[in-house]
Amino acid sequence: MIKAAVLGSPIVHSLSPLLHRTAYQLLGVEAEYSALDMQPDVARTFLATALESGWTGFSLTMPLKETIFDLNFEVDPLASRMRSANTLVKHDATFKASSTDASAFARLLERTKKDRVAIIGGGGTARAALGALDSSATSIDFLLRTPSRSQTLGDIAEKSRLDFFDMSHDLTSYDLVISTVPSGASVRVLGLIEKFRGTFFEVLYNPSPTQALQYAKDRGNSTFDGLDLLVEQALDQISLFSGVEFDYASMRAELLEVGRAEIARRNA
Repeated sequence: MIKAAVLGSPIVHSLSPLLHRTAYQLLGVEAEYSALDMQPDVARTFLATALESGWTGFSLTMPLKETIFDLNFEVDPLASRMRSANTLVKHDATFKASSTDASAFARLLERTKKDRVAIIGGGGTARAALGALDSSATSIDFLLRTPSRSQTLGDIAEKSRLDFFDMSHDLTSYDLVISTVPSGASVRVLGLIEKFRGTFFEVLYNPSPTQALQYAKDRGNSTFDGLDLLVEQALDQISLFSGVEFDYASMRAELLEVGRAEIARRNA
């Protein structure tokens, strides 16, 4: 039986339990999937003994995507380079850490024009986007509130050219803009995309839609939102946790429908 959970803080609004439970039910797999509110110090102690308690794996959200690097787990090379992991799966006598955020970004943006990319923010999700787009994007520019993050980002890129700007940088000429800032800062993004006509990816799903995402939709931009990312990365986690092969397209459609219905219910 699968015994898994999403860890992070705050976690009360997470859609991951709904998505995972729905998927395992559709697959006919016996599973428990819970949400555990944990700050990094508690999570380190919990994860150090989790193997002994029969856990299959964990989904990690903020602020824990860097916490696993303090523990003696096996880490996927890309996640190691990004210093960001959102997935732990039992592997022999340890947990293996990886980033299904990165694989989700890569699949979602596979057919999107991305010669020139701008990423707003420099945290774990931004690093996952960079890891996914390195080499497929000719240039990736970052808009940062914290300039010191440029060194970490520079260490991730192996092929794409990176440049760094402040939060007032003009985004008009880009093919793709990815906003990874938290909900409290997302309203600032609205002014940045006033003349932007490419694909806009807002990684938030609470609130949904954000003002910036609705503005982009209203202007006819192609868009992705946080639910797209959450479902896409969950597909890989569900596969890893269950070991069951399934059709991603049909499962994606099912989970997006369930997720949108839940968001609508919460916003009613």
